[in-house]
Amino acid sequence: MTGAGWSTYRVQLHARFGFREAAAVADYLAELGVSHLYCSPYLQAAPDSMHGYDVVDPERLSEDLGGSPGHAALVAALRAAHLGQILDIVPNHMALDPSNRWWWDVLENGPGSRYAPVFDIDWGASSERRAGTVLVPVLGDPYDRVLEAHQLAVRRRGGRFVVRYLDEEWPVSPGTLDGLLTAAGRRSGDPGLTALAAAWAELAPAGGDDGAGAADRRERTAELARRMELLCEREPSIAAAVDAEVAALNADVERLDALLGRQHYRLAHWRTANEELDYRRFFDIVSLIGVRVEDEAVFEATHRVVVDLVRRGTVDGLRVDHVDGLRDPYEYLLRLSGATGGAYTVVEKILAPGESLPGAWPVAGTSGYDFLNRVNNLFVASGNEAAMTDCYQALTGETATYEQVAYDARRQVMREELVPEVERLTGLLALACRRHRPQRDHTRSELREVLVELVARLPVYRTYARPGAAPSPEDRRHVDVALETLGAQRPDIDPELARLVGDLALGLHEGEVEMELAQRLAQLSAPVMAKGVEDTAFYRYHRLVSLNEVGGDPGQFGRPVTAFHSDTAATAERWPTSMLTLSTHDTKRSADVRARLNVLSEIPGPWAQAADRWTAMTERYRRDRWPDPNAVYLLLQTLVGAWPIDADRLAAFMAKAAREAKVHTSWVDPVADYEDALEAFVRSIVGDPSFVDDVRRFLTEHRVVERGRRNSLAQCTLLVTAPGNPDLYQGCELWDSSLVDPDNRRPVDYDRRRRLLGDLPRTGGELVDRDDAGRVKLWLLHRLLQHRRHHSSLYTSVDYEALRVTGRRADDAVGFCRGGLAVVVPRLGPGDWSATEVTLPPGRWTDGLSGAVIDGGRRPLGEVFGGFPVAVLARERA
Repeated sequence: MTGAGWSTYRVQLHARFGFREAAAVADYLAELGVSHLYCSPYLQAAPDSMHGYDVVDPERLSEDLGGSPGHAALVAALRAAHLGQILDIVPNHMALDPSNRWWWDVLENGPGSRYAPVFDIDWGASSERRAGTVLVPVLGDPYDRVLEAHQLAVRRRGGRFVVRYLDEEWPVSPGTLDGLLTAAGRRSGDPGLTALAAAWAELAPAGGDDGAGAADRRERTAELARRMELLCEREPSIAAAVDAEVAALNADVERLDALLGRQHYRLAHWRTANEELDYRRFFDIVSLIGVRVEDEAVFEATHRVVVDLVRRGTVDGLRVDHVDGLRDPYEYLLRLSGATGGAYTVVEKILAPGESLPGAWPVAGTSGYDFLNRVNNLFVASGNEAAMTDCYQALTGETATYEQVAYDARRQVMREELVPEVERLTGLLALACRRHRPQRDHTRSELREVLVELVARLPVYRTYARPGAAPSPEDRRHVDVALETLGAQRPDIDPELARLVGDLALGLHEGEVEMELAQRLAQLSAPVMAKGVEDTAFYRYHRLVSLNEVGGDPGQFGRPVTAFHSDTAATAERWPTSMLTLSTHDTKRSADVRARLNVLSEIPGPWAQAADRWTAMTERYRRDRWPDPNAVYLLLQTLVGAWPIDADRLAAFMAKAAREAKVHTSWVDPVADYEDALEAFVRSIVGDPSFVDDVRRFLTEHRVVERGRRNSLAQCTLLVTAPGNPDLYQGCELWDSSLVDPDNRRPVDYDRRRRLLGDLPRTGGELVDRDDAGRVKLWLLHRLLQHRRHHSSLYTSVDYEALRVTGRRADDAVGFCRGGLAVVVPRLGPGDWSATEVTLPPGRWTDGLSGAVIDGGRRPLGEVFGGFPVAVLARERA
């Protein structure tokens, strides 16, 4: 697997920034110094997709982005600029959209569709549905109400028929048209139409066709549709008779209901999805259906284009989205590696604190969230945790620990948003218990409760049970932790039942049902953690929101420098080409916003006073005690972290945060009164001159912006110099105050960046603290990336050792050495480094930023930094 010394630049492709627009910035990226363009998914996605994760056709490049001609232009531009390409791929799910012909075929032909094996659908019967149907929960009102209101109607489209509701359509299964066409034949008196109706009747819905039978039925369907279309075109009287019969059908609610009841899908109110959904989805998004990529034929069909791009040398590496959503990540990655010839691959794997990437996976590492949080924790003043906690609790009244908040949130999403997944798992557990006599008499509610409790307490996203494989020590430890806390906090739950479920989760019991349960439990626990933590708890617990980041633990208030060194040394040893990142399309806040917010941890007293004062100043803008104090505290931190920010961006962020928190409003049940009060509050305080002046005074008096920028420069230095491959997210080469998406996916002004890059000074010291445009950050990244390019052997070294910092501010800086590369950055406090020293290994060292030469040994830290906040030194060869 290649990848040594690479550096990437991530872009988000969409219709307004497609292949040709990306091609136009290739020369700029080459001049900046990266080695690869890193693209968001670009197989054909749903219409107007802004991200590409809603793939509808994995067999072709996106026409919205420019199709094959546009892609060819991008490839040519990258080659001319000597840049490679990394591609993000989405193996876990596809979008349920009319443009997804595979899904359309499944709706039309049910389990007999050639594409039925692609999707993770439970075709079995239940109390809510008959076998061979799939739920389509799209109606704005209950089905009967929509039907009686004549909002559902059949329409003819040439030789085929569809069901229409508002702007959406679904196919009518060919074998259910017999009654309609027979009646139309009688109406027209034409023998040709009568004969055609009889032929349609032979295409009865089939749920068990073998491959040949299904293929034959598809061919006959297509032929009959062509005959129908020609017949209607040639004989207007026949077309009129068919359309008249369709109109009569639509007018007769009972007839229409009978026809709809014969389809391979059940149209239903959108709220039914939260309890009755019969397919695996991406998190709680009904429009994204799980793909059975564990099936080799499905893998080949969905990866053919991607594999071809890699084999042809067009794409050099892959980033696998949401690897924890797959049934068996190891098996998938092994197959992917074999298909691509071992191409460079990283996975979007969210590692919980203390968790390691499975060493057997054939990948280069993760997509970088572990590094992001490792670095972020460096800039938090852990010694002030108690003061920051007191401030948060005093102003909000929130006293629950983060662990309790996260646990409650995970339980909530299982009981409200992921009910179908929990119920499917409960059914599997019931089947398994029948085969384990001591547990067979437990009720379904008891089984459901133990599953919910175990998953809610699992300290990681998932376990990795595999058929015929013993569980890893890590999986055993994680399950044991969950069982231990469950036993201590829920003594009412049968401990033997809990142990059985834990053993099943580890794959310790043989059997098809048992392994199905183990792997589906893992596919449930990952979205529970993502939805319960990232998309709920992170919007409820606001002690210091810079810590509320994907893969982070807001309950952990910073980590010691020694932890940073041990984790980074492990990366150098095990994953030396893992991707490193600070900001992504999914981060809750940009790295620059987090860097500034971390300054608050250093000034808890002034921050508490300011937050208390601002709360009092803005009290008059609350409506009936809304928004609540916890939301106000989040808002105040967001103002500080992203200032200056306009009311529109801030209001949009707070609206999303409130819905994600699911306390006063939510995506499923929006509460207009609360949301209106929240928006009015945001706009009122941003429009209050006295409040805004006070915010500005606070930022100026405590140099929050300047200190945040120094943190940012230190973070960028670690990003480019630490073991691994750095990734820059689009636009972040300048100061970036972006918040969660869609804020972080705003258009990037590349013309401006190109101009600034072409006019950078020789030294960066003159830009420090006096650069609102972000030129100093661009200067630093440009210098570091160029240094990395010209001294590649220094940056691919797997050696790693901590540099010793001593003296008055020994804890306020961090440094490391990678063979002939030494790096030192500040982490806390102001810029006075008197009476503080760093010990460099023997030799003469040249600063890659200033060109200054420094001898090894104990050196004053101020001398090492020179006129810039960071130092990156290369040792001269003897």
